[in-house]
Amino acid sequence: MATTTGLVTVEQYRQLPEIGPFYYELHHGEIVRVTRPKMKHARIQRRLRILLEVHVGEQGIVEIEVAFRALPEYELRVADVAYVARDRWEAVDPEDNLHGAPELVIEILSDSNTVSEINTKEELCLQNGSREFWVVDANLRLVKVSTRDGITTTYRAGQEIPLRVLGDGVLKVDDVFS
Repeated sequence: MATTTGLVTVEQYRQLPEIGPFYYELHHGEIVRVTRPKMKHARIQRRLRILLEVHVGEQGIVEIEVAFRALPEYELRVADVAYVARDRWEAVDPEDNLHGAPELVIEILSDSNTVSEINTKEELCLQNGSREFWVVDANLRLVKVSTRDGITTTYRAGQEIPLRVLGDGVLKVDDVFS
């Protein structure tokens, strides 16, 4: 990775070469190395995508590894799983990324994640378009759901997560980890 000085914009970031076993995100104008997830992570992503697509219908898109620009100039993040309303999804320039955070951002914890990192991303997303931010902990088999109004609810085995962002329905926590 080339050495940079000062804050890096999204446009400058896009000019850098992609190298190595890592990929990179842009956090507050700084290039941050992100490790590639393990298979456990990928399986949960896929499961969540499939489970949520059943509830979405034509109103939106559920996708994994969605790049978004929560803030336009110095932020380029990736959601492990995201839900985006169809009109927003279709309005995105194919040569750019989603502006603002997805309506629903789901992060699946990895060993490399820090509490500070997740909290910062949650705040960034909820302040810039997300209605909910989920943190999925495969080791503890729980899902924490935070909303814009500052309420966080933890759902465990045997419980159901209300799918308010998708309009209705519920998602069984046990199905996320089965």
